[in-house]
Amino acid sequence: MAAVAQVGCRGARLKWLLSSLKPGFHVPRARPPAAFRASVCHCVPYNLPSYKSDPAPWKRESRITLSTTVTSAKVAVNGVHLHYQLTGEGAHAVLLLPGMLGSGGTDFAPQLSSLNKKLFTVIAWDPRGYGHSRPPDRDFPVDFFERDAKDAVDLMKALRFEQVSLLGWSDGGITALIAAAKYPSYISKMVIWGANAYVTDEDDRIYQGIRDVSKWSEKARKPLEVLYGYDYLARTCEKWVEGITQFKRLPDGNICRHLLPLVQCPTLIVHGEKDPLVPRFHADFIHEHVKSSRLHLMPEGKHNLHLRFAKEFNNLVEDFLQ
Repeated sequence: MAAVAQVGCRGARLKWLLSSLKPGFHVPRARPPAAFRASVCHCVPYNLPSYKSDPAPWKRESRITLSTTVTSAKVAVNGVHLHYQLTGEGAHAVLLLPGMLGSGGTDFAPQLSSLNKKLFTVIAWDPRGYGHSRPPDRDFPVDFFERDAKDAVDLMKALRFEQVSLLGWSDGGITALIAAAKYPSYISKMVIWGANAYVTDEDDRIYQGIRDVSKWSEKARKPLEVLYGYDYLARTCEKWVEGITQFKRLPDGNICRHLLPLVQCPTLIVHGEKDPLVPRFHADFIHEHVKSSRLHLMPEGKHNLHLRFAKEFNNLVEDFLQ
């Protein structure tokens, strides 16, 4: 694939990463008070106490309220303050896990706004170093996906959810697979799309094509510049490329393929047949090795299928989770 095509394909994904902030399986959990479900803005309390000293952080009311239905706050988890958004009042908790350079708000606007709020409580998080979960700066040690999986599970435990289902896109799908494998009793169900369990030479060529953000189109780059600033965006993108390509140097390009047989929860793998970033064989491999999985193909879907076909995707997810 030519370098220009690589940048264009990845740019299409980045375009959707930059989207503006704007089924009878019930998981028992402690029901949050009305104050927690109130409308609030993206401003959050600072100097939050640790999880141990604040056993129910969602009981705190944010300091500023606007006329939306999405709660935005931070909570201390594993030595960092993780940002999350929350909406809905259903008994079934669902965590949304974003992709590369993404955040809950940039990657999941149609899910935050439209998933059934009576059936589900929907939480979208920003992994450490992404979105509003800064500081710290994002880094990519060889275990960064495992670290994200632990952070995600511990965040949900800090918010006092007894179990959770996962919706993971791209890098977030990898994180979801690892979380389901390592914390099987905590994960109820899982939906993933655009994920891969290993890295190939073809994947590596795509990653190298987006290393230099100065070569991105302004339309793709500008919103991330607003979120991160140019220097942080450029530095973090280069570090991401180094972080993801390190797996190619491992046997079989392994990210999490060894963990797939450990996944126990019912799993829905969604794949867009026109996805230019993640070839079909990645979805097939995950489907083959996750025993409780089924594969759903979207003929016109690309990498951003949950955004481009949000209504169809949301209906599919709601039917699967119930």
